[in-house]
This record gives sequence, C-alpha cells and structure tokens, in this order.
Amino acid sequence: MEILEAIRERRSIRNFQKKDIPQKIVDKLIDALIWAPSAGNLQARKFFFVKDAKLKEDIAAAALNQDFIAEAPLVIVGCTDSRISNKYGERGEYLYSIQDVAAGIMGMMLVAHENGLGTVWVGAFREEEVFDLLNLPQNLRPVAIVPVGYPVKIPSPPPRVSRQEAVEFR
Repeated sequence: MEILEAIRERRSIRNFQKKDIPQKIVDKLIDALIWAPSAGNLQARKFFFVKDAKLKEDIAAAALNQDFIAEAPLVIVGCTDSRISNKYGERGEYLYSIQDVAAGIMGMMLVAHENGLGTVWVGAFREEEVFDLLNLPQNLRPVAIVPVGYPVKIPSPPPRVSRQEAVEFR
C-alpha cells in the first residue's frame, strides 16, 4: 500500500467487530508509535494500551459517554510528558510534546489501516478523569484516545477543502 493511498483511504471508525487483534499487529502499532519523529528526539510521550473491559467503559464514560470507545478491542491513550520542559521550557511542554503524541498517533493509525483495522481520534474527554482512571504520574497528561479494531463498515469519504483553501504559496 502506498502511503498517500493509505492517507486517502483511512476513515474514522466508530463501530467495531467483536474480534481480537493479533499480537503481531499490536506489535506493529507499537513500533509505529515508537518510531515516530519527536522534538529533539526526547520522545516526550507515553501510550497506554487498554484492553480491560471495565477500564474501557470508564474511559468511554469520561469521554462524554462515547460508548463506541468501550466496544473497540483496544483503546490507546496518548499522553504527553512534561519532562520535555527541562530542555524546551514551556513551549516544549505545551506544544512539542503534543506534536510528538500527534505524530505517533498518525503513523499508528496508518499502520492500523494497512492491517485492516479502523481507528478514530477522540479528543473530547474529561482529562482529569482519564488521568485518574489510568493512575498517571504528574508528568503525564492524556491528550488523545484512539479506539482500535476491525471496522463493521467503512464510511464514505467526507468532503475536503480545496487545495486553494488549504495551501497558500508565498
């Protein structure tokens, strides 16, 4: 699969089959997260792979009752690591570490798609609740939730802005 093809074909999936993900594919998702670029190669991020049914339900409740989260066989929570501020100060903590998590998630989502999995990026959640549910240390901040699983169906592509709207050459 070509990368641009994967980018164009990937969809946000909110309805998952009740089918486990083989460990071989989970390992590929982990590799995608680990090998993503990061500011200063500090890798100021940590990802939690949640398979426990009760914890997934609690995360779904904290995510404003987006119940489809609990239906996915795997839920990944991406966290920033504030220790990046030791090198990059406030900008590192409030921007670079978020970019690090985002880069990891995007690569992981493409690897998931390549392996027949569906994902959706969830940003709407009560951060403090997810923090407490995962019993995170103070240096970690949850910034994204990504349910992962085999899609029940693939939706049609949503409309996109034109190239002229998206890009300006100067």
